[in-house]
Amino acid sequence: MSDQPTPQAIEPQAIVQQAAAPSRMQMPQGNPLLLSHTLQELLARDTVQVELIPEKKGLFLKHVEYEVSSQRFKSSVYRRYNDFVVFQEMLLHKFPYRMVPALPPKRMLGADREFIEARRRALKRFVNLVARHPLFSEDVVLKLFLSFSGSDVQNKLKESAQCVGDEFMNCKLATRAKDFLPADIQAQFAISRELIRNIYNSFHKLRDRAERIASRAIDNAADLLIFGKELSAIGSDTTPLPSWAALNSSTWGSLKQALKGLSVEFALLADKAAQQGKQEENDVVEKLNLFLDLLQSYKDLCERHEKGVLHKHQRALHKYSLMKRQMMSAAAQNREPESVEQLESRIVEQENAIQTMELRNYFSLYCLHQETQLIHVYLPLTSHILRAFVNSQIQGHKEMSKVWNDLRPKLSCLFAGPHSALTPPCSPPEDGLCPH
Repeated sequence: MSDQPTPQAIEPQAIVQQAAAPSRMQMPQGNPLLLSHTLQELLARDTVQVELIPEKKGLFLKHVEYEVSSQRFKSSVYRRYNDFVVFQEMLLHKFPYRMVPALPPKRMLGADREFIEARRRALKRFVNLVARHPLFSEDVVLKLFLSFSGSDVQNKLKESAQCVGDEFMNCKLATRAKDFLPADIQAQFAISRELIRNIYNSFHKLRDRAERIASRAIDNAADLLIFGKELSAIGSDTTPLPSWAALNSSTWGSLKQALKGLSVEFALLADKAAQQGKQEENDVVEKLNLFLDLLQSYKDLCERHEKGVLHKHQRALHKYSLMKRQMMSAAAQNREPESVEQLESRIVEQENAIQTMELRNYFSLYCLHQETQLIHVYLPLTSHILRAFVNSQIQGHKEMSKVWNDLRPKLSCLFAGPHSALTPPCSPPEDGLCPH
């Protein structure tokens, strides 16, 4: 790594001290359930760049490494994919009831450049969503990941989460979450989940179409470039004319010279089309992917709620019911007092477990309510995406139209007659062919 610039970082002790204060969602006075963020506020929290560090050539394939740069912390550190994995695990450990984005798949054998680039983009989206989340952005785990430059960031991340419970155990409002929830929270949850699912499906289709539009622009660029090269090849042909065509030698020579010159314009057209395609990939497709990643993290959170807290609560209730039946059966059979006392003790323990599960269930719904609000804060991103798409189309067509218009006057030399008199091109009839 000696040929790479030295990353800027913050000392780990300073990181822990600065992030020691408990983080809280930004809330208006009154009901703490309600948030007051705007999209601009979230986007302004940080912008994180994730760039691929070129692999050094050698006998063995080395791991892929990334340079992660944060505007907020003014830091630049090197990270591997497994560092991202541990980072995400710590977030899930500390914030199981929040939208923790998913990571792209691990590198497979024979992974090509396209896969590696797609994963780099996905990692960039992941870390930016985390860095802009109201809770994650103030947590020590994020600060360590973005600014710690020590040799073992994974252990440092794990150490920061040791002996630290999850958000339920650290939030002062956790045990009172039910008091702030609307009475019809379950119905609201079901409606919100259905709405987010529908939005996700629609945006997924939009992303697929945007990808195709950008891909067509890039394909168009390749076709224009080849078209120009073929014109140049015709203009560069050195095959001598046969004697019977000698009368038209000046026409053929002029035509070849003109065709060869046109290849420059077609190369410029190809460049403009490629620029438009790349711009739409970066400004439209990537922003759609970012929003889809956020929506997917909400869907994953809903699934964790149902399969996690809710499922554990139901199992605890079922176990409690069985224990009560055992207690009644033991009393009816006049068992030893010790066995009855043991059952009573276990029932008390189970009642405490059920109470904790109920509190966690309400806190999970409390967090889901806030995460739903965050989804709606991100909805205006749609206007940013559409504006970027429209601007790209206008700019792209404007630039290409200029090149096409500059090209048109140069076509006149293609119609030089046998006596060098220029003949303007005819207007083609409906069948597209000029009359002879």
